[in-house]
Amino acid sequence: MHNLDWRAVARNVLLARELDQLEERELAPGKMNDPRKMIKYQFSAGGHELVQVLLACALDHPHDAAGVYYRSRPFMLSIGLTAREALAAGMARVGSPSEGRDVGVVFNMPSRGRATALPSAGDVGSQFSPSAGWAHAIRYRVRVLQEREWEGAIAVAMGGDASVASNGFWAALNIATTQNLPLLFWIEDNGYGISVPAHLQIPNGNIAANLAAYGNLKIFECDGTNPREAAQTIFDAVRYTRENGTALARLRVPRLQGHTYGEDQRAYKSEGQIAREFESDPVLRLREFVLQNGMSANDWDEMVNEIRAELRAALSEAEALPDPDASQATRFVYFDGIVNAQGGLRKENANVEITNGAPERDGSRMNMLDAIRKTLEHELRVNPRMLFFGEDVGPRGGVHRATVGLQKEFGEARVFDTSLNEEGIMGRALGLAWAGLLPVPEIQFRKYADPAQMQLDDIGTTRWRTANKFANPMVVRMPAGFLVKQFGALGDPWHSPTNEVVYAHMPGWRVAFPSNAEDAVGLLRTALRGDDPTIFLEHRGLLDTTNARRPYPGDDFCLPFGVASRVSEGDELTVITWGECVYRCLEAAQNFSGRVEILDLRTLAPWDKEAVLASVKKTGKALVVHEDLHTAGFGAEIAAILAHDAFSDLDAPIERIASTDTPIPFSVELLQAVIPSVEKIRAAMERLLAF
Repeated sequence: MHNLDWRAVARNVLLARELDQLEERELAPGKMNDPRKMIKYQFSAGGHELVQVLLACALDHPHDAAGVYYRSRPFMLSIGLTAREALAAGMARVGSPSEGRDVGVVFNMPSRGRATALPSAGDVGSQFSPSAGWAHAIRYRVRVLQEREWEGAIAVAMGGDASVASNGFWAALNIATTQNLPLLFWIEDNGYGISVPAHLQIPNGNIAANLAAYGNLKIFECDGTNPREAAQTIFDAVRYTRENGTALARLRVPRLQGHTYGEDQRAYKSEGQIAREFESDPVLRLREFVLQNGMSANDWDEMVNEIRAELRAALSEAEALPDPDASQATRFVYFDGIVNAQGGLRKENANVEITNGAPERDGSRMNMLDAIRKTLEHELRVNPRMLFFGEDVGPRGGVHRATVGLQKEFGEARVFDTSLNEEGIMGRALGLAWAGLLPVPEIQFRKYADPAQMQLDDIGTTRWRTANKFANPMVVRMPAGFLVKQFGALGDPWHSPTNEVVYAHMPGWRVAFPSNAEDAVGLLRTALRGDDPTIFLEHRGLLDTTNARRPYPGDDFCLPFGVASRVSEGDELTVITWGECVYRCLEAAQNFSGRVEILDLRTLAPWDKEAVLASVKKTGKALVVHEDLHTAGFGAEIAAILAHDAFSDLDAPIERIASTDTPIPFSVELLQAVIPSVEKIRAAMERLLAF
């Protein structure tokens, strides 16, 4: 701290304040009549500037990173964001951090010589567990990959006081403290979450006091409007995190404006409280401090004038920037060959090649479970950046036994158990991927992923939201569907839904749903060597059953996504299906030899439209069969495409057979009544063949 340049601190604090005021006075809705120049959202950081600028000064390691949030613009300006970029972001122009794709205060920025700003999202609390993932990656790159240049780096998870009530905060807190990761929880406490006071968010409204006895967590607190006290506390907290591990800093600050522009704080704050907050304005206290330590009042005033002139020039430059090219609106949903994104293995030339060799089919048949385990084992061996984690995947080998022996072979740093928090599992995976690793998280059952929906959404959209500045390839394994036991099929509402359509509906995700061991190997290996995040669904009814057994196709076998498999030839009816339903369809078609063509899609994002349309053009009839619910299942998408693109080829109505719109029952008898049965499928085939 003794080398702190207070003039530079003051300049960045004033830049942030003057930028807010320019937007509030001239560019916000109601002030600016030209919608093209209007700042559509305005989130003032008034009162928060000083502590954020000081934090930026303390983060001087090239691999430091911060999970920022919507009020973090002073920090962003201090680590390299320009005023022009900040203004362009609010105007949704080219040249902004998201190129007009995201809200102006939702930031991202690869390192410009200072800390990396991890891609933020509009979800409150979503920044915490990815920040823990970056902290985990720091330790992994130092201890496992022996990359000493990462030693001493830290991650900071920035948020307001209300964000500590979120699932993400507690998930990250448990991740970081159980492993003592180099993560600093940074809480700017202004006492309110929009209009809700802090004491309604957490007991007593003081997260630092509440966590005073939390294991492996050092607490720091200070008045964030007092320059000397704030600087000392912030530098101490950063130094502690670098040297020892997890810490939390609570910075008490005022929020001088409403949550967003135009909000009247008098609805929930008294006039006296508002007056007291303005009296504690950190800009006023910083001015007093620097005037007592060598800067003159004239110097201060000249700095203000210089900043205002700089902002006028930046505004002119931002106004001259073009609007985004509408033809590029869908670009970067997936990797398209442009290698410049922070995250994943490609930028660091650490990818393992996707091969196109034919499968080996001479060996003994193995079940899907063993095929998946063997694929994971081989990929862990050839890719030292691959990490496998989830609940019970370590010594136990997973609840489905897919990871038996992997921790013993590869060690706890590469195959490890997590706490019971899916938000934390997926958020950590996101941070690990941004830091150049390949996370492979397991979610024990499809439905268990629901608490992580926010992170799953954000993972899929990161590349698009950041205009290819960040990427995060990963593979998420999820068993789904009913189980096959010695007494037959077994299901229940909690472990058996497939609900794959949710993931097909999420931009940026690849979705695989193999029906046999060979396909599982090929699709899993392609996903593990690919550039996009992938949901890999494993039907529990196929993990250890005869139907899905195949010879192991070899350690180099990869299958492309979006290519269906024709599992039965026919010229009168096309059946489109995937997962366990493939075998029900094959059984149902036994009496119609040569008449029914069955296509196993294998992947749903992308899905093989060309093969489906070509088959329906040949047969003139279509039946879609899947285990997910009937209403709004993925079969509805296929039917819609067929109705539009194959209308003139159809000789009969398109039919769908799917599960009834009910939860999956526990009773075997009820289960068979709900899911697509062979009898229901056969009856539909008969109707269509006779039409």
